Amino acid sequence: MLFNSLAFVIFFPLVIAGYFLLPARFRNVFLLLASCYFYMYFNPVYILILAYTIAVDYIAGIKIEFNTGNRKLQKRWLYASLIANLGALGIFKYANFIGENISALFQLVPANASFSLWHILLPIGLSFHTFQAISYTVEVYRGKQKAERNVLVYSLYVMFFPQLVAGPIERPQRLLHQFKEEHHFLFENFSIGAKWILWGLFKKIVVADNLSMLVDAVYNSPQSHTGWALITATVLFAFQIYGDFSGYSDIAKGTAKILGFDLSINFDLPYFSSSVSEFWRRWHVSLSSWFKEYVYVPLGGNKERFFRNLFITFALSGLWHGANYTYLVWGILNGIFVFMDKYLSKISIKVPTVLKMTMVFFLIDFCWIFFRASSLSDASYIVTHAFSDLSWRTLKTIDVERHVWLIGLVMLAFMLAVEWFTKTKSVILWWHETARGYKIIFLNLLLILMLLFGVFEHRTFIYFQF
Repeated sequence: MLFNSLAFVIFFPLVIAGYFLLPARFRNVFLLLASCYFYMYFNPVYILILAYTIAVDYIAGIKIEFNTGNRKLQKRWLYASLIANLGALGIFKYANFIGENISALFQLVPANASFSLWHILLPIGLSFHTFQAISYTVEVYRGKQKAERNVLVYSLYVMFFPQLVAGPIERPQRLLHQFKEEHHFLFENFSIGAKWILWGLFKKIVVADNLSMLVDAVYNSPQSHTGWALITATVLFAFQIYGDFSGYSDIAKGTAKILGFDLSINFDLPYFSSSVSEFWRRWHVSLSSWFKEYVYVPLGGNKERFFRNLFITFALSGLWHGANYTYLVWGILNGIFVFMDKYLSKISIKVPTVLKMTMVFFLIDFCWIFFRASSLSDASYIVTHAFSDLSWRTLKTIDVERHVWLIGLVMLAFMLAVEWFTKTKSVILWWHETARGYKIIFLNLLLILMLLFGVFEHRTFIYFQF
């Protein structure tokens, strides 16, 4: 179910009413059923994969804690959890990718060998709830989290619908205990949550979805464009993906807040970063911190073989996003830029903050070419032809009506202006704490802009494919 759909407009008020009207002892059951329905709305059969991994991880957590003192047995149960989760991810997300590469190798060998590909759809949000489940068993193994005995509570930890399909990826220490607390309907929570939802919807349906028309017109057939058309689409994609994904995270945080739950902030104005390293502390915070905690640090972190650790971490981060070499190159490029950033930071050269922010944006935006391109050949074409013809007439090759340009660019400027103005507090905190008159003006302005310029075609969120 999409947050920007009529189905969700009906679903969520019913969940709020049912959750708070029911006796406390029935609320988790109701919330789990609602979360299952939310997930099954996309494709019912894939609920079986979640049920399988939940069962394995629930048992593994208990067994790991039960065998405290016997590290060998604990490792076996941890490995069982990892194999179950990564195995499911590997089969559904990477089997065809591996098969395609094996088939390509067979073509180089003079033999009648072939490899059959599976024609299966990737379960929505599989990478997100897989990583969340892994963090639970790893934390139990490390002794930082008690094994959850209540299967209903653990199931909700994995299945909680606001963040089920696109995060944020929550640690068990932050979220599990919240399902054991009794929540009451509070107008304060509703007010804050509604603000998160409205701001997230604005970023998604007004900014991201309008920009997507411009970006898709170029990236769906890049060979038909050169020069400014390629540059413009690449720059706008950086803001499209930000509006799309941070918009989802804001809506997720808002829906959870109304129900009484607190989720992590997943984006912290990343395009205002003055270094690439800072960008990755602000962009998709829950995933960046996950890779740092469970991959980078165990490999040795900054202490030994720094470049190797950085390279592996970012390469895996790229492959996490998708089974395509474009994502691998995207991850490796970001790793190289972070590596360069670490060493350049030691050189004491005073550079204006705005200039540093601009340089960081263009480095990150260069990487986005490989993220958005359908293939390495498309990405190569864009890189080699972006500056081949810098006459303004190249913009005319973007087959999009003028009003789409106007709406997309003006709404983008409005979003960035609001975020810059409120950057010391965050938009929601400023909105919540400002004078009542300004609250009402800003609320009405957002509603008017969404009604006038929102794209109500139920466009899916970009990160649902991961």
